[in-house]
Amino acid sequence: MYPGAYDPDRPAVVTADGTRALSYGQLEERSLRLADHLRAAGLRRGDHLALLCDNDPRALEIYWAAMRSGLYLTAVNHHLSDDEAAYIVRDCGAGVLIVSGALTELGERVRELAGGPALLLGLDDGTYEKALADAPALPPDRQPLGADMLYSSGTTGRPKGVRPVLPEGDVRDRPTTYTAVFQTMYGFGEDTVYLSPAPIYHAAPLRFCAVVTALGGTVVLMDAFEAEGALAAVERHRVTHSQWVPTMFVRMLKLPAEVRERYDLSSMRTAIHAAAPCPVEVKRRMMEWWGPILYEYYSSTEGNGITFISPEEWLRKPGSVGRDGFLGILRICDEEGRVLGPGETGTVYFERDEPPFRYHGDEARTREAQHPDHPNWTTTGDIGHVDEDGYLFLTDRKAFMIISGGVNVYPQETEDVLVLHPAVADVAVVGVPDAEMGEAVKAVVQVEEGIAAGPGLERELIDFVRERLAHYKAPRTVDFTDRLPRTPTGKLAKARLREAYRRG
Repeated sequence: MYPGAYDPDRPAVVTADGTRALSYGQLEERSLRLADHLRAAGLRRGDHLALLCDNDPRALEIYWAAMRSGLYLTAVNHHLSDDEAAYIVRDCGAGVLIVSGALTELGERVRELAGGPALLLGLDDGTYEKALADAPALPPDRQPLGADMLYSSGTTGRPKGVRPVLPEGDVRDRPTTYTAVFQTMYGFGEDTVYLSPAPIYHAAPLRFCAVVTALGGTVVLMDAFEAEGALAAVERHRVTHSQWVPTMFVRMLKLPAEVRERYDLSSMRTAIHAAAPCPVEVKRRMMEWWGPILYEYYSSTEGNGITFISPEEWLRKPGSVGRDGFLGILRICDEEGRVLGPGETGTVYFERDEPPFRYHGDEARTREAQHPDHPNWTTTGDIGHVDEDGYLFLTDRKAFMIISGGVNVYPQETEDVLVLHPAVADVAVVGVPDAEMGEAVKAVVQVEEGIAAGPGLERELIDFVRERLAHYKAPRTVDFTDRLPRTPTGKLAKARLREAYRRG
């Protein structure tokens, strides 16, 4: 379950446009050469490698070099500001920074601001290729397992480094937890063709691409998500598996019918989605279009637990993100830490045999993520409930809950309604200061191209929600914007938006 275990001529990674590719033989040889170079540079088990990269197939050879060297790999979001990216490189203590060609200048600025690392390799300035050319491709006797140490997306504050326990064992004979779990759930194998439309520096795209290459399948990387381009990639590469976020579903569903019907999607067996709650009606429409192949899971960058739900289960339990039993045991707890029963809403915890992660260099945040009485129960701050059959239904993030007139309002519920309005391209719902109610519900809307925003549309959107939800959940006001702050994986950077309103 590593690249060297497969036919060296088999394609391991290709780009959606077909211009770049890596075979398994190349992936194995190049990752071995890089691993040797990193050892020669003084990196040892438990050290850190930072990667500032777009969706370049070579990101996977860098990943495997880290995994066979006992290193922590920290992939950095290249859409961050110089200071934000430098904070991550400095905070993780990277001994080496590898930068893709288009980001060379950003890499140099980040290195300077971070005060290091000592080694900077550019994928396209000659330094990276020279390092590989000068290193042997002979596998060492010992290849200790590494791990990723990724940073949370920062939707509720400054990014936090999620430091897992470094696994014991050799890369050649011990599968990672993600490989073991997702191979079983989704049937990944040598016949898999996996489309990754999201940036590889985020947790799910990186980890799923790693699983596919651990199991001998082929990864198809899109440079960036584009609705029709994704459908074209499925047809061109005969994609069998793919992973999406709900905003991608919404954008594909809003394509004209003749465009959606133009592409042959019959090869696709499994469409996985996660990262954000999916509105029930959006998922229902996707099932009508693609058939019962949508598999959902709920997890986090922290990887503290996971739930799964199959298409058949979801049709019986619409809105659920599934049941536990694969990685951690679900616990729903109130503010005092008491375990709640079915139908009662509280904080979502996962119970494990031991705490599965720590926030790097931040023991206070680590303790905040742990149950007050059980350190091996951890949470990322989501709120939800389980039904009598043990299925989890998410409500929202605890940090985003609005308290208006003493009543709890969960913005996700209102957003799920508004996103279905034909004039709405994107939406965020936040609580804003209000002298009478404490907080008032406000919707911030990005309209579809060609739609005129104004008081008339504002009234229409408010009424649209009031017809479908309790009136107190409807926005009292609507603001219009050219673009909402979202991470490239589709998560709303809601904390940034809410803070802007709180500052006035």
